[in-house]
Amino acid sequence: MSRPEPQPVLEPLSSAALFLVVAAGPSREDARRVLEVSADVGSLVRAVGFRELAGSLKCVVGLGSDLWDRAGPRTRPTGLHPFVPLRGEVHSAPSTPGDVLFHIKAARADLCFELGRLIVDALGDAATVVDDVTGFRYFDARDLLGFVDGTENPVGSGAGAAALVGAEDEEFAGGSYVIVQKYLHDMAAWQSLTVEDQERVIGRTKVENVELADTVKPSNSHVALNTLVDADGTEREILRDNMPFGSLGDAEFGTYFIGYAKDPSVTEEMLRHMFLGDPPGNYDRILDFSTAVTGTLFFAPSLDVLESLGDPETPGAATGDDASLPAGAESDRYGKSLQIGDLKGVAQ
Repeated sequence: MSRPEPQPVLEPLSSAALFLVVAAGPSREDARRVLEVSADVGSLVRAVGFRELAGSLKCVVGLGSDLWDRAGPRTRPTGLHPFVPLRGEVHSAPSTPGDVLFHIKAARADLCFELGRLIVDALGDAATVVDDVTGFRYFDARDLLGFVDGTENPVGSGAGAAALVGAEDEEFAGGSYVIVQKYLHDMAAWQSLTVEDQERVIGRTKVENVELADTVKPSNSHVALNTLVDADGTEREILRDNMPFGSLGDAEFGTYFIGYAKDPSVTEEMLRHMFLGDPPGNYDRILDFSTAVTGTLFFAPSLDVLESLGDPETPGAATGDDASLPAGAESDRYGKSLQIGDLKGVAQ
């Protein structure tokens, strides 16, 4: 039996990216249309990518729990569920709507834009864009806070071991759980810190990108709280594909966090450490300067499973009117989701 081929989750970090999150409309027809477009996204990737072969255009499609229940197969990935919001004593991680994530990446921003445009055109009235973030490579893979991001990403076989589902969920092997969060930075507050203080917040030196020694690295530094080690000394890892983004007109600058994992509980534990603290109350100091305004969990199935979801014979979890949202839910879903682009300063 051949191993399932994953989506391009393990591809190297790109120079440009588009993070496109959409919500399906309330009807079963809407949900099926969104699923069909998602399943056939490979044809659009080829149509755009063939126009510039050196552009390395790729797209990973992640499906949300609600869409899977409404239009997907009756069996579902073991760990797929809505993003769990976190409310710490000081900082919170909200849960925001999203049925499909299109993580588009390439060597050039125009390829990302063109693919995103064609996807939105194909979806038509069946879906609404709830978040649309253009990411870019910032110098030597730094975030807008000035630090290199993703240094400890697993590589080689370790990347697949961390990011891809294996035999533990055989039907969905080769897939990956994806958690995304949009963080907005308070650049004025961050820049008011000395470089030494910034390094203590992150847990690394700024210029050399060297992790601080344990004797000087604060327990509430970003590095300390995001390093998970089992009792036997094994480190639990995820694969990050974060990108900076910014808007000069809105003075909105941030990092789009995207973490792939074979088990979403790994990423969720990291987030609990960040927002709730480890021990409780010892939260990630970076949150004093970087606010999470979105949070959604998806499952990116293997290529063969993804393509099969576009088959009209795929049995759905609901039929007819049962697949529609309850009365009043449509306005709540879209009313809440359409605020994503205007969340700066809004407590959730």
